Amino acid sequence: MAGERSGRPPRPRKPTPAERREQRSKADDPSEVLDAAARFLEARPRSEDEVRRKLLHLGYRPEMVAGAVGKLLAVGYLDDEAFARAWVESRDRATPRGEHALRRELGQKGVDGALIDEVLGDRRDEAITGGIGATGPEEAAAERLLAKRLGPILREADPRRRLQRAYALLARNGFSPDVCSAVARRALAPSVEPAGEDLDAEAGG
Repeated sequence: MAGERSGRPPRPRKPTPAERREQRSKADDPSEVLDAAARFLEARPRSEDEVRRKLLHLGYRPEMVAGAVGKLLAVGYLDDEAFARAWVESRDRATPRGEHALRRELGQKGVDGALIDEVLGDRRDEAITGGIGATGPEEAAAERLLAKRLGPILREADPRRRLQRAYALLARNGFSPDVCSAVARRALAPSVEPAGEDLDAEAGG
């Protein structure tokens, strides 16, 4: 009615997501699929599996997706080893995670298990040669994470609750029970409870 009163023709209807996927399923131009992959890669580096799943979700045919992914691999735009190393370095720098969490995240992104083992093994080796020492990269990462989040924990009046909250924070981010306990106690040393406290059981309760 508004279009008729103003004399303007009605706006054309936008295709639905299903209709757009149907259109893409008919695409025969490899450059169209490559362009879609390039747009997906603009935001951040992606794994090979992430790109493949995204293109298939958009509706492109498997053979077109395989061709595009192959070209991206050939020119180095896709490189799962570089992606995994960059992911771990970014996590260690900005949002530290335990090895368990890093392994899960990379696995969810389709990175091969053997490659994950190699990248995390190099992380441990680099920590030793870099002078982190006996604590290793796990405790160093846990200390960085706890330092970022320590303010709200220190506002907790009960020393025992402070320790439990620190432990729980580290556990949620994929650190092992031993690392959680050691780092939480060191960070809250002035108010640490006796060594017999079972933080793992209490944090989960």
